[in-house]
Amino acid sequence: MKVNSFSVLHRAAQIKTLSSQKFDLVIIGGGVTGAGIALDAASRGMKTCLIEKNDFASGTSNKSTKLIHGGLRYLKQFEIGLVRESGKERAIVHKLAPHLVIPEKMLLPLVEDGTYGKLMTSIGLKVYDLLANVEGDDRRKMLDKFQTLKKEPLLDANTILGGGYYSEYRTDDARLTIELLKKASEFGATIVNYCEMKEFVYTAKGRIKSIECVDHNTAYTFTISSQNFVSATGPWVDVLRDKDASKTKTKHLHLTKGVHIVFPFEMLPLKQSIYFDVDDGRMIFAIPRGRVTYVGTTDTDYSGNLERVVATKSDIGYLLNAVNTAFPKINLDESDIESSWAGLRPLIHKDKKDPSELSRKDEIFSSKSGLISIAGGKLTGYRKMAHRVIDAVIDTIPKQHAKILKASFTDKISLTTNTMRSSKAVKTYQNKLSVALNEIGLEDPYFAWYLTSTYGKQAELIIEKMSAFTNKNIELQLARAELWYGIHYEMINSLSDFFVRRTGRLFFDVSSISLCKNVIIKDCIQYLNWDETRIKQEKKELNRLVKDATFFYDKEF
Repeated sequence: MKVNSFSVLHRAAQIKTLSSQKFDLVIIGGGVTGAGIALDAASRGMKTCLIEKNDFASGTSNKSTKLIHGGLRYLKQFEIGLVRESGKERAIVHKLAPHLVIPEKMLLPLVEDGTYGKLMTSIGLKVYDLLANVEGDDRRKMLDKFQTLKKEPLLDANTILGGGYYSEYRTDDARLTIELLKKASEFGATIVNYCEMKEFVYTAKGRIKSIECVDHNTAYTFTISSQNFVSATGPWVDVLRDKDASKTKTKHLHLTKGVHIVFPFEMLPLKQSIYFDVDDGRMIFAIPRGRVTYVGTTDTDYSGNLERVVATKSDIGYLLNAVNTAFPKINLDESDIESSWAGLRPLIHKDKKDPSELSRKDEIFSSKSGLISIAGGKLTGYRKMAHRVIDAVIDTIPKQHAKILKASFTDKISLTTNTMRSSKAVKTYQNKLSVALNEIGLEDPYFAWYLTSTYGKQAELIIEKMSAFTNKNIELQLARAELWYGIHYEMINSLSDFFVRRTGRLFFDVSSISLCKNVIIKDCIQYLNWDETRIKQEKKELNRLVKDATFFYDKEF
């Protein structure tokens, strides 16, 4: 395979420019929203900087249901505009990264006394398709009982009345964030992780002129100066608004927690993705993905530790009861769960609203100091959210400066070099990759799927690098090549960066961590020059993350 030139995020090179230049825009927060803003700003011509206090996508943007979806349930809340925008965005983001945003047929079983009746489902899915301009085979189909059970035999034949069959898109939220940041860097943005904003610095007139930051690798403190500042910090938005003394009683965050649990595929061998009813009137997803099937999500109020969000036994009991009720031919219990994740939704507070009733619309807060904050929203809407934020920034700058900026064109920026153009092209490439992997001893077709859906054509660099490692276990060679790629191209700075956000192993292949942990640590020591103190810290943090993903707590932290 010919190796092409690909996007690079290199921390040492990026951090040198932080304190030596004045930026047009500083973005605080490296989740998908911040990443989208960085790409929009840099591609329009703004001198852009983004900092993240932990790793990119380490908060909400790695804890979603991992769907680029239109939000069918928001039709029930009459949020037509949100559904229309989300539906259209699905197709755009699929076009920008077809290996990463993958069409996923969804089955909505109709049951007695369910959330949706047959008529409402038919009408709702029809409206859903119309709002999103869905065409051809992707349009919804209504199924009878026999057809529904044929699609998914594990459903309860005693309660199934029929089903709705429609199209969504599956993704890897952390990988999407990384690709956005790499592309923003190509357009000149300065992007740095593990760099924390500690304080705002103001002019005599009370406008923010700079921020005081600390590099967590070196404890070095420095100042970043800019004309404009945006907070895209998700659940931490109000923390920064408190620092800025701009949080109000009428507009503030309402955090809710969502938990997902992961089963080995053989324990929950669904033939396809399901969106099904729960006893309390909510609906949740069950989605096959590679070697596993994951189920979620919960939606409960949260007021605990922002830095450590975990699944409790109550969360797990809720999801287990839901999945066992929907699929009575299986009988899963806590011991069958392979992994889990828990994350926070930074929603906008509304009095007397239950968590599931709160709007998923985004909202922009502008303070007198010039700080622009964005909260709310959904993974699917990251691009339009970024567009609105940059338009809000442009409204505050002199007209002569605004005139030289380009209009937003992120709907036309492919997120990877030599991107594939369609789902068919992705499948063709995956088959080609499978042949190449067979030749070097990786015969399980899972690896071709995993590398294609994780890296796209960037997998070529990884496969080429594998020959540099002499481990007898071919899977260790692959892991080491992935680490090499992640450090040199994607700013991996810790074990958790590699095992959680760049590769998804903690959630979707947790057993591989024990297989390759020791060689990965040795390579990190070599590449990143870790001392004994850092090695101990990294081991301790990885052990904590594995425990949080595989152990269920009695209460929140």
